[in-house]
Amino acid sequence: MKKRILIAFAAALMMSIAAMAQDTMKQGDQMKHDNMKADNMSKKAVSLSGKVSDDGKMFVSDKDNKSFTVGNPEALKGHEGHHVTVKGHLDADKNEIHVTSVKMAKGEMKGEMKDNMKKDEMQH
Repeated sequence: MKKRILIAFAAALMMSIAAMAQDTMKQGDQMKHDNMKADNMSKKAVSLSGKVSDDGKMFVSDKDNKSFTVGNPEALKGHEGHHVTVKGHLDADKNEIHVTSVKMAKGEMKGEMKDNMKKDEMQH
């Protein structure tokens, strides 16, 4: 009787050790995947000037006319179709940019001011 209990206990112990080892391996794989993802993103923020698409999901750089998918389009809300300067992190593998800040381009602001002045003149 004691032998059976001892064998059952040993089997249960071995099964739990195997389950814990398998779980640890899954966590290690996930950490490797996260590290690879972080490695693909530029560590240093880049600054690019260009135009935001009309839907705000794409950004086209002035420098080389390269298009980037915007990883966080909510950051460009209100700047759709405008010429802007963005700061963000590039993911070269995905051709994606994660925008951290956005500013209207100087020429774009002047153009908007002129448009607003013309509207005011037309109303008077």
